[in-house]
Amino acid sequence: MKKIFLVLVLLCLFPSVAFAAYGNTGGTITDDGDFKIHTFLRAQTGTDFTAIATANVEYLIVAGGGGGGFARGGGGGAGAFRTASGFGVTPQAYTITVGAGGAGGVSSGPGSDGSDSIFDTITSVGGGGGGTAFVGAGSDGGSGGGAATNGAVGNGTTGGNDGGLGVQDNGGGGGGGAGQVGQAAVTNTGGDGGDGSASSISGSSVTYAGGGAGGGGGGGTGGTGGDGGGGDGGDAVGNGDPGTDNLGGGGGGGGDVAPRDGGDGGNGVVIIRCLASDFQITDGQVIFIN
Repeated sequence: MKKIFLVLVLLCLFPSVAFAAYGNTGGTITDDGDFKIHTFLRAQTGTDFTAIATANVEYLIVAGGGGGGFARGGGGGAGAFRTASGFGVTPQAYTITVGAGGAGGVSSGPGSDGSDSIFDTITSVGGGGGGTAFVGAGSDGGSGGGAATNGAVGNGTTGGNDGGLGVQDNGGGGGGGAGQVGQAAVTNTGGDGGDGSASSISGSSVTYAGGGAGGGGGGGTGGTGGDGGGGDGGDAVGNGDPGTDNLGGGGGGGGDVAPRDGGDGGNGVVIIRCLASDFQITDGQVIFIN
C-alpha cells in the first residue's frame, strides 16, 4: 500500500529547521560512507527500486546459476554478471527481478537453466544447465553449462563464459564462470568450474558468479567449483553441491554412482549503489514511496 510522506508538515511544525533526508527506497538499504546500497535478494523479486531524482547510479546484476547435470554431469554455468557505473535513473519506480537458480538434474536429466535478473533495460541471463551422461550437451546461458560424455559445451553470453568439455563415459566438464571458462574433464576427474568476478559495490570485495564443477566418473573425483559460489562436483559416489545463493553460482554435476543428482544453481542478486546527496528529500517536497 502506498504511503504519502508530507515533508511540508514537518516544516510547519519546525519552521526554523531545514529538513533533508535520503529519499530512494527499495530492497535492504545499507550505508557505505557517502553512499546508500540497495540490495535485492530472490525473496524481494518483483519489488521496486524507487528513485526521487534524476542522477546516476552504479549497479550489479547477477542472474541465477544453472543446475548441475545428473550422473557424471557437467557443472551448471554461473548466472551472467553485469555491472556498470554512471547509469542514469529518473524519478520513478523500477521493478526489480532477481533470478532463481536452476534445479539440479535428477533421473537421467540435465540441469535446468537459471532465470534472468533484470533492472530497467539491463538483463543478466540465467546460467545454462549442465549436461548428463544421458543428454551430453550443456545448455547455453549467461555462462554455459559444462558438457558430459562427448556432448557440446554450453555457450556463454554477455557477462559470462563457455562451459568445459566432458570425457566420453567419464568425468563431466565444468560450468563457465563470469571471469573464466569452465575447465574440461580429465579422464575420470570432473572439470573445475570457471571462476567468477569480484565487485566492491556493496562496500567490500565479493566474488560472484562462479561456475559449478563437473562430476567424477569411473571411480574418480568431482572437480572444484569456481570461486564465486560454484558448487563442487560429486565424487564417484555422491551428489553435486549446490551453487551459493545470492552469488549466482552454478551447481555441481552429479557423480558416477547413486546418489548422483546434480546440485541446484544459486539464486542471483541485484545491487544498486547511490550517492546519498544526489537523492535528498528537501524542504517542501512531497514524496511517494512504497
